[in-house]
Amino acid sequence: MKHFNILFVLVFISVSSFSQGLLQEKSNFTRQDTLRGTITPEREWWDLTYYHLDISVNPDEKFISGKNTIKYKVLEPYSTIQIDLQEPLVITKATQNGKELSVKRDGNAHFISLIDKQIPNTINSLEIHYQGYPKEAVRAPWDGGFSWKKDKNGNHFVATSCQGLGASVWWPNKDHMYDEVDSMLITITNPKGLSNISNGRLRSKTDNEDGTVTSNWFVSNPINNYGVNVNIGDYVHFSEVYQGEKGPLDLDYYVLSYNLDKAKEHFKDTPKMMKAFEHWFGPYPFYEDGFKLVEVPYLGMEHQSSVTYGNQYKKGYLGNDLSGTGWGLKFDFIIIHEAGHEWFANNITNKDIADMWIHEGFTAYSENLFLDYHYGKEASAEYVIGTRKLIQNDKPLIGPYNVNKEGSGDMYYKGANMLHTLRQLIEDDDKWRQILRGLNSTFYHQTVTTKQIEDYLSEQSGIDLTEFFSQYLRTTMIPTLEYEIVDGNLKYRWINIVDKFDMPIEVTIDNKKQWLFPTAQWKTLSIKSNNIEIDKDFYVYSKKL
Repeated sequence: MKHFNILFVLVFISVSSFSQGLLQEKSNFTRQDTLRGTITPEREWWDLTYYHLDISVNPDEKFISGKNTIKYKVLEPYSTIQIDLQEPLVITKATQNGKELSVKRDGNAHFISLIDKQIPNTINSLEIHYQGYPKEAVRAPWDGGFSWKKDKNGNHFVATSCQGLGASVWWPNKDHMYDEVDSMLITITNPKGLSNISNGRLRSKTDNEDGTVTSNWFVSNPINNYGVNVNIGDYVHFSEVYQGEKGPLDLDYYVLSYNLDKAKEHFKDTPKMMKAFEHWFGPYPFYEDGFKLVEVPYLGMEHQSSVTYGNQYKKGYLGNDLSGTGWGLKFDFIIIHEAGHEWFANNITNKDIADMWIHEGFTAYSENLFLDYHYGKEASAEYVIGTRKLIQNDKPLIGPYNVNKEGSGDMYYKGANMLHTLRQLIEDDDKWRQILRGLNSTFYHQTVTTKQIEDYLSEQSGIDLTEFFSQYLRTTMIPTLEYEIVDGNLKYRWINIVDKFDMPIEVTIDNKKQWLFPTAQWKTLSIKSNNIEIDKDFYVYSKKL
């Protein structure tokens, strides 16, 4: 939301504002924040390889129970392992090799004492049994957990969402972004007559004698923990095959039975999305698991290979154009934005949520690249420039590290406008496209830091972007071109900048486009006109003296 992914964005439309949700201010961090956000000694000694999450979901009681089998590779000897599970859920038993283990709870972190010796390079297995009434989402996806709803026919309509809050709000796991599991089996048992749709591909579905049905979904690619989801409802299914860069790709759609005809028409944005994003970002990163769009009782989220949808079958964001230009009504915001996260969030994932701009900045930027592909560069520019009115400049895009805290909600559209500005600096659109594709191949299925992304963009662009990123990611200052024109001379400089900031900028003087190379010191240029027009594609301010 990813979330938006979804959407933690601060979006103002007319006089109404969308909730800040997980972006609410928090300045005093607790031990629990540290335990959640830090690669603790009890986490760093083991590497995730496999999960088998096997649970029963009882919508009538809003109750879940089951177990998670965790396989891991031992990196170094250690006798305590940290597993996260949030209250009010409880671990009822932890076992390894048939031996029950001691579990010490510290808030949402559980420290399990292992009996058997942990030998480096071996693969071990741990079973975590748990149950309880998981946190109910108040306003999903911003305030996550389980959404226990009913469709208009009175059928249960259940879904999970947990970005930021953490996957441990509903299942026990290693709840830190740095270590993604290599593959995963998701086994869900729910009342008969309803279907569960989760990530990956459906391996089997079994009717049980007790009036329940069990489905097994297998994810063959690495997946971030918040990307795992459960969606239970009166679903019907339709599909198509997209001929993509890596061959045939299954596009599967699961919608409420009474929305089938509407969805068949509205979801035509999906292959259009795939065509645009494979062009700009490279092949869809999860061909082996297919692509699904699943209707849910909340706005939507970027759950990997199981993107959830609740935009009411409207164009734009619930029928609104975030940019105010008209271009935002050319596509369904949730389909385009959340699917964009398959490349930035699910393929390339931040190690620490403080770097969530990597998810949201690039994905907000993908919205205008969708327009660029289908409607042209001018439409693309108008859209992203139009979203600047949503930028608050309240705090830096990068948040504090090691406490599970993201930065400003400006990571969406300030991030997008920063990238749009960078495109201007690179000038060559084909080179820019190759850089974006290169990001997704170089960091394929990896967790990354901001520094890795910064270094890659500097190296591939051939531009030292150190101060550029320091300016836009780490401060709330917007570079301001201060200038005056006296007796045919243009004097200009940058103000409101970090030290050594020297970004060039394109302007129009005497009806001709040209580049200026401002610094913090005054520079002078002889001109004939008394007017200077700054290229709107650069996210900067100007101040005429």
